[in-house]
Amino acid sequence: MHLVVFFVTILECILFLSVKSSSVHRNLSTDKEALISFRSKLNSPEPPNFLSSWNNQNSSPCNWTGVTCNGFGQRVVSLNLSGFGIEGTISPHIANLSFLRSIDLGNNKLRGAIPPEIGNLFRLRFLNLSLNSLEGRIPLNISKLTQLQSLDLMANKITGEIPQELGHLSKLEVLKLGQNDIWGNIPPSLSNLSSLTVLNMGTNGLSGIIPGELGNLRNLKVLDLTINGLTGTVPSAIYNMSSLVKLAVASNILWGEIPYDVGIKLPNLLIFNYCFNNFTGRIPGSLHNLTNIQVIRMAHNLLVGTVPPGLGNLPFLQMYNIGFNKIHNPRDDGLSFITSLANSTGLNFLAIDGNAFEGVLPESIGNLSKVLSKLYIGKNRIHGGIPESIGLLRSLSLLELNDNSISGKIPEAISHLQELQYLGLARNKISGTIPNSLGNLRKLNKIDLSRNEMVGGIPTSFKNFQSLLSLDLSNNKLSGSIPKEVLNLPSLSIILNLSKNFLDGPLPQVGLLEKVVTIDLSGNHLFGDIPQSFERCKSLEQLILANNNFSGHVPIAFAELKGLEVLDLSSNQLSGSIPPDIQKLEALRSLNLSFNDLEGNIPSRGVFGNMSNVHLEGNQNLCLHSKCENTPNNIRQIEFKVILPIIATAVVCFLIALFMVSRGRQAKVNIKCPDDSKNGKPEMISYHELREATRDFDQENLIDWICGKRKHPDGKGLSFLERLNISIDVASALNYLHHDCEVPIVHCDLKPDNILLDEEMTAKVGDFGLARLLQERMSNQVSISSTYIVKGSIGYIPPEYGLCEKSSTAGDVYSYGVMLLELFTGMSPLQESFSGDLNLVKWVESYFLEKEVQVFNLDDEVKNEEQSMNPEAENECLITVIRIGLSCAKDSPDGRINIREALRSLINARDVFLKSDAYSEDRNHEK
Repeated sequence: MHLVVFFVTILECILFLSVKSSSVHRNLSTDKEALISFRSKLNSPEPPNFLSSWNNQNSSPCNWTGVTCNGFGQRVVSLNLSGFGIEGTISPHIANLSFLRSIDLGNNKLRGAIPPEIGNLFRLRFLNLSLNSLEGRIPLNISKLTQLQSLDLMANKITGEIPQELGHLSKLEVLKLGQNDIWGNIPPSLSNLSSLTVLNMGTNGLSGIIPGELGNLRNLKVLDLTINGLTGTVPSAIYNMSSLVKLAVASNILWGEIPYDVGIKLPNLLIFNYCFNNFTGRIPGSLHNLTNIQVIRMAHNLLVGTVPPGLGNLPFLQMYNIGFNKIHNPRDDGLSFITSLANSTGLNFLAIDGNAFEGVLPESIGNLSKVLSKLYIGKNRIHGGIPESIGLLRSLSLLELNDNSISGKIPEAISHLQELQYLGLARNKISGTIPNSLGNLRKLNKIDLSRNEMVGGIPTSFKNFQSLLSLDLSNNKLSGSIPKEVLNLPSLSIILNLSKNFLDGPLPQVGLLEKVVTIDLSGNHLFGDIPQSFERCKSLEQLILANNNFSGHVPIAFAELKGLEVLDLSSNQLSGSIPPDIQKLEALRSLNLSFNDLEGNIPSRGVFGNMSNVHLEGNQNLCLHSKCENTPNNIRQIEFKVILPIIATAVVCFLIALFMVSRGRQAKVNIKCPDDSKNGKPEMISYHELREATRDFDQENLIDWICGKRKHPDGKGLSFLERLNISIDVASALNYLHHDCEVPIVHCDLKPDNILLDEEMTAKVGDFGLARLLQERMSNQVSISSTYIVKGSIGYIPPEYGLCEKSSTAGDVYSYGVMLLELFTGMSPLQESFSGDLNLVKWVESYFLEKEVQVFNLDDEVKNEEQSMNPEAENECLITVIRIGLSCAKDSPDGRINIREALRSLINARDVFLKSDAYSEDRNHEK
């Protein structure tokens, strides 16, 4: 009997194990089929093929790459294919892996939508789909994953709103939705996630306010809402979340004051990022008491006041960025706060640029962290020299001191910064030569030394910059030839700007600049032929060689620059014809060949199809037809470009003679005038002859036309076109004085009272009583006069003359700009309404910027009584003229255009206006 029972028991055990084995096999088979279906939607790059083991479908899926089964090998519980570079979509069959607790498909190339079936994996605790290209909305079914502890959808292309239903995930600890295209409001229901420690919704399109309910998340350590469109203030409840380690709301539209005691309320704070908002008030001093803090970022706000004390108490500080606010330093304290940062031995980023800090850079700047990588101090009021101790910051990769008043030489110590990649010293008062040792900085990829006072040549050691992307040495006093090494840096791909210096000599070959986008060598004394090797600069989009002494022909090779958009060869000595193939450059949108000696036919296609984008004035022998000598266009150009300078020359000589008589002395300068003198001396004009010629110095012969006191016989004032012609006449005279005389002449007293009109309404510049001759251009056009007496008339005097700057052509340009604005607004710079800091230029600038798209509201006396046939064209032309006037009347001499540029723009504006007016008249005739 016992034996029978024993055998029965054995049989039952065998049957039980058999049934159990069959059940296990069936469940694992289900998972295997789901994985095979999941695999069918994926592609793995080769080599290596991380999914190759999945191809052996005879093996257990528990042995496949990225698959983990439970302890008995019964079910698949984890799927980890992170970082395999897998492409494809997520199959809905993934939901059949019902025992999954963890899915990690991050850092791949998955696309398409997240399958809603994923919400059926009720055992899931960890879901990571970050760093892919997934699209569509967040499936509402995800809210069914009640065991989920971490949801990471960062860096995809997910759209739509954040589902309110996510508030049901009561066990969620990590929610990362950043770097997507999610929009809408932040749902207050997220405040139900009481276990949440990380909430990242940065870099999306969220709008609305920050819900105060988020303050209920008492376990939250990371709150990242950066780069959205959130508005309003930061709720006070946020500042009561004492568990916060990171608080980041940068790049939104938030405002209000930051609580001064934020560091007390948030004692665990390590990262504080409030950049790019509209926060007001002062820097919270309590932040400087958080001895463990690592990052303080408040740049680009509206903060005021000074830097609070305590920076010396932050040994773990890595980044301190308070740039672009309105922060200043106490006048008696200098920049001592920089010195106090020496205790932050881990500091690698320091930015105080764009504020109102004054003083001299302390020598103690060299005591800053030895790991300091980026240093921004630009756009302040720093003066004095660059301390030699700067060379101790051996880890610097970026040094930005632009837009200050730094003087002195570039210290040799900068050559010790072997890790330096960007050197920005632009728009300062740095003098001396460029150190040859600068060439030791072989990692430099961007150099900007523009708008300083540096002299000497360009060092040949620049050949060492084999990683250089951008080089700007413009607006200095550099001389000598351009080293061929500079024009053979194959890495240059952004800009090469050597404009507005005193560089001379022929231009070397430029064959290795195949990647550079912009080359600007204008405003120098370069001569000789333009190299044909420019044809190798295949990436070139802008080539500016204007205002030099280049001769020879326009290179045919330019036709090979298929991406060229801007070509400016104006104000040179180029001859020959325009290469016809230039019209084949489809990308070319602006061509300036003005003021050369070109001849022959003007092409008709390509950029020449819209002559408003082409400037050819100053080329006497160009024409639109094959018979150049008889065309009206050519005759008109000869009259304007040849006869006018001759007349202007005669007038200048006449006025200089008058000046010498009135001063009782003889001129001792070498001015080339037409040969109408006797014995080498200008003919003397008697006072009686002058009185007769001016009808007893009658005021009617002046321009007070501006204010409407003088009118045509028919009772009408100056028309718009007459004013435009007068402006061009005056600009032509100044252009001759500044650029075409052997020794340039500065008028020094340009104003309407000194502009004469003849019977044909042609304007003449008179009264050269304050005129000054300039030294050779190589000496930067310094006035021969050594006195510092302010020259000119109130209202027209350029600002720099009040600072003891000597007379310059830029000063004349300022006066011309004021006169131009007066001529077209009827507003005198001396009228009583202009008081304090307000003047005619600032009034026009503010009013014009506000009304630019509308008709400029001219004074009634300026408007011609006859309505224009084409008011829209007149308005467009007027806007252009006002722009030119404002460009001439900039406060800074360096910011002004020269008179040749103004003349060219005015002539172009008139041509466009006349064509439009003629077109309108033709249309009226057709009617």
